[in-house]
Amino acid sequence: MEKISVIGVGRLGLCFALTLEEAGYDVLGNDISLGYIEKLNNKTLKASEFGVERMLAQAENFKATTSLQETVDHSDTLFVIVATPSLENGGYDHSQIDSLVEEIKKFGIQEKQKQFIICCTTMPGYCDTVQERLEEYNYVVSYNPEFIAQGTILRDQKSPDMVLIGEGTRQSGALIQQIYEKHTVNEPKICRMSRFEAEICKISLNCFLTTKISFANMIGDIVKKSGGDPKIVLDAIGCESRIGGKYLNYGFGYGGPCLPRDNKALGVYADSIGMPADISLATDNINEKHLNFQVSEFILNNQRHEPIVFNSVTYKPGTTIIEESQQLAYAAAIANAGYDVLIIEHPDTVSQVRNIYGDLFKYQETTED
Repeated sequence: MEKISVIGVGRLGLCFALTLEEAGYDVLGNDISLGYIEKLNNKTLKASEFGVERMLAQAENFKATTSLQETVDHSDTLFVIVATPSLENGGYDHSQIDSLVEEIKKFGIQEKQKQFIICCTTMPGYCDTVQERLEEYNYVVSYNPEFIAQGTILRDQKSPDMVLIGEGTRQSGALIQQIYEKHTVNEPKICRMSRFEAEICKISLNCFLTTKISFANMIGDIVKKSGGDPKIVLDAIGCESRIGGKYLNYGFGYGGPCLPRDNKALGVYADSIGMPADISLATDNINEKHLNFQVSEFILNNQRHEPIVFNSVTYKPGTTIIEESQQLAYAAAIANAGYDVLIIEHPDTVSQVRNIYGDLFKYQETTED
């Protein structure tokens, strides 16, 4: 049985590890929390991501460890899925990858060449610097980010539209392609290119989505201000095959842990090479203006007599993530305008919101299931 190691088995990494295991690989996951690792090995983890508990319970060839040495020794194919949070300037913090690289270097030169495949979002050019640091230790660095949505990670990993491979060598690209051909249930488009090109491609793709969302909301605001129905207009625009209807809906602006930060990161990188990403800046500006328009429209058309109920304040339904949530920002703006706002949400979400906003809202927890 072929072996694969996954370094970083948090929300995304665990899903990927379990997907690989289901496809027939012997998978060893690595993380730093002993308590978390024990829950994985005992199969007692309570996961908010759909399908994870079921797949973990069924997995026969997946185990986890805190030992990086054991993880490196387990396989010659290492997928790296650690956090790269945003910096204040909008770029990505690569410190977790940097620390990992320094630890791996302590194990010395590898007798057999190993594949070091970075799956987390990075700034263009970063993966090339990792290759420079690991080359003498007999590693080939590739870049292989995933395009998934919170709440449907397992489904998205098994049925991607496209697989993006920033290959360190042609042989490395072929290996990664083979792995995806084995664990996906559809026939995704395989896009192989250099590491650097793939890093730009990853953030650019998400930036196009933010642009499309902001365009739809901008047109919708114009239509609504004119007394029309945004849905009628946008549905018609989406019928054009050159445009398409996906992400062309009127509603809340974009949020969450991926789209806003990729949009900012592209702007940071573009500025660094003297090619300002004006569309990315405009997209963020429209996203903010749209929220202000929504709040103004609500206040204009609603009296303060009845409580306003929100059944979801996460950045998208089906998750417990409130990062950059336009829904939550909207609810807060209405509450601050003097309305009584009731949030009916998952206990985890209620806890997060209460920690930030305290008694600004009234709360009601839904059942766990």
